Amino acid sequence: MADIHGSYDELFTAVPALLSTLLDEGDAGGAVAVFVDGKPVVDVWGGFVDAGRSVPWERDTLVGVYSVTKTMTALCALVLVDRGELDPEAPVSRYWPEFAEAGKERVLVRHLLAHTAGLPDWEGPVAELYDWAAATARLAGQAPRWEPGTAAGYHSLTQGFLVGEVVRRITGRGLGEFFAAEVAGPLGADFHIGLGAEHDGRVALTVPPPGKDENYAAGAASSEAADAANGEADGEKDPGAPARTATTLRLRDGNSLAWRRAQIPAASGYGNARSVALVQSLLACGGTVGGVRVLSPEGCARAREVQFEGEDRVLGMPARYGLGYGLFGNALGWGGWGGALVWVDPEERMTLAYVTNQMREPAADNRGVELVMAAQDGLKGLHA
Repeated sequence: MADIHGSYDELFTAVPALLSTLLDEGDAGGAVAVFVDGKPVVDVWGGFVDAGRSVPWERDTLVGVYSVTKTMTALCALVLVDRGELDPEAPVSRYWPEFAEAGKERVLVRHLLAHTAGLPDWEGPVAELYDWAAATARLAGQAPRWEPGTAAGYHSLTQGFLVGEVVRRITGRGLGEFFAAEVAGPLGADFHIGLGAEHDGRVALTVPPPGKDENYAAGAASSEAADAANGEADGEKDPGAPARTATTLRLRDGNSLAWRRAQIPAASGYGNARSVALVQSLLACGGTVGGVRVLSPEGCARAREVQFEGEDRVLGMPARYGLGYGLFGNALGWGGWGGALVWVDPEERMTLAYVTNQMREPAADNRGVELVMAAQDGLKGLHA
């Protein structure tokens, strides 16, 4: 079996054993962390940072977690809500006046967090994602695809700019800077939104699925997803819908230096399993981890307030959204393109994070769910 490094409580042996199996099955590298009561009971890693399997994955290896970054961005918004500086029920234009253009006067802050704002598609060049002012100006001028709040459609790239600009307007700081100062810094979490050059030597580039290359495209940017966002998924095309111009994101974009340096708060975060689990343990532990309070218990509870439940018009599947998080029974969290996952169970005070540089085809990728199940077996031992 593949070698696994790190430490774990013997009750959670199934977690590192599963990571070893995933590496044996062909994954390049990865890491898993499980925190209970804000403390690690699993912190393991293994494999390699490169497709050629020549450079070992280390304790401090960083990897892009793509949409798991959304949970970090949501946390920033929840901090401002907790402080009374942001009202989820307020129109976005209260904080960002230019946003009221093109029929968006009734878009509320909570619509941004719950993927119900009607702005699911990035319709500009990929290069514009790296220019904050240009990206947010484009979104401010864009018309919603549906009446805001009446439907949900996954805002795969746009959500981070939308929420991040509201944070910037309130605080005067970019989302990455706010996160670093108010969340990651106080907790000592090695997670970054906008990665500095000093960390480049620790980065594991993402490896495409077997048989694919760096032109492998993100599924949420596919023509099928755009059709769904236009109301065409059921074969009833809306003749008045705007022309579909959603931009396709490819793996070579996600592996680029420009992507790494940029603040794309829906998708360009870099961390390891330990840092993801540490930060999101706040929601499992009432807002305080390691003696550091970032949120109140009431602030944590807001994340689980159901904003939408039904068919997601972009993902083409049932979804249940809270304030910035997907809701799954009593748990909350989200996954990222390529396999990363964060799973928070407040009732068990447990958080699991899985990160990997190895993509698999989404339809055949159950790694995160299997790891959650393995961690839940460990919890049974704790309760015995």
